[in-house]
Amino acid sequence: MRRQQWKEESGFIFILNIIIPTDVCMSRGNHSTIYEFILLGFTDSPELKILLFLFFLVVYLITIVGNLGMILLIRIDSRLHTPMYFFLSQLSFVDLCYSSVVTPKMLMDFVVKSKSISLPGCAAQMAMFCLFVATECFILAAMAYDRYVAISKPLLYTVIMSRKICAQLMVGPYLAGLLNATTHTSLTFQLTFCKSTINHFFCDIPAVISLSCSDTSFNLMVLFGLSFISSLVIISYIYILAAILRIRSADGRRKTFSTCFSHLTTVSIFFGTLFFIYVVQPSNSFSEDQDKMVSMFYTVVIPMLNPLIYSVKNKEVKDAVKRVIGRKGFLLK
Repeated sequence: MRRQQWKEESGFIFILNIIIPTDVCMSRGNHSTIYEFILLGFTDSPELKILLFLFFLVVYLITIVGNLGMILLIRIDSRLHTPMYFFLSQLSFVDLCYSSVVTPKMLMDFVVKSKSISLPGCAAQMAMFCLFVATECFILAAMAYDRYVAISKPLLYTVIMSRKICAQLMVGPYLAGLLNATTHTSLTFQLTFCKSTINHFFCDIPAVISLSCSDTSFNLMVLFGLSFISSLVIISYIYILAAILRIRSADGRRKTFSTCFSHLTTVSIFFGTLFFIYVVQPSNSFSEDQDKMVSMFYTVVIPMLNPLIYSVKNKEVKDAVKRVIGRKGFLLK
């Protein structure tokens, strides 16, 4: 049965050969070949499964509506056609993508008996997740640069943040995300796996690496290195705070800080959880349940929170919503 499934997925394996070697599933030594993994998820309790399914379904629906709504609002309202909201629309797109890489499979596992995921499917999920998470990290860096220019050089803002510069600042994060996905996925699936049960709800890098019989020290070193480089994005927000503190007027500092509050909140939550999972956690002994809870927060909850954070504390977004609603109300009369 498993061999037949493997044959059916051979076409997909060919596509993944760019980032995963052709011998990705071949066993070494006396270990049997692994064709699929089993995701344990959160719980085996039927009652808790129903509650968790409903909770995550609501969260995912809010994520879809919130992020799609933000993208459409920015596209519809001409007053939001600025570099800041261009980056925000890209952030919403990436949030929507990497949430969709994880959540649908997790929801399915709550209602089906088999929680299996094929090895190519696991590789694809890991690759897509690494792509979009790293892209988000560097989009936040681009947003930091945009806010820094707006605060420190307001008169030259429109000149510096031209369409060409914005496009270049947007291509960079996607290239960095592609490099991140290629590196981690290829290194992970070159390993020999002697276990097939993943104590997680998706194919996260540390969880999959832990199933290997091979030496994973290099994988962990690369994971720590790339995660630490991504965390250096926080430095860009330190420059923002320094620029705010250089404003002489107390009222000016308050207004500017209020404008950047959404960015600072998002960065603190996002990088705080990522730093714990990929930098602190691999070098310490935390419980797997704690690992899953933190992972759930940044894979499922944060993509829902971002559009809420940027809309609740942003007067321009709230005004744009009122204009769009008012325009529709006028057309319906």
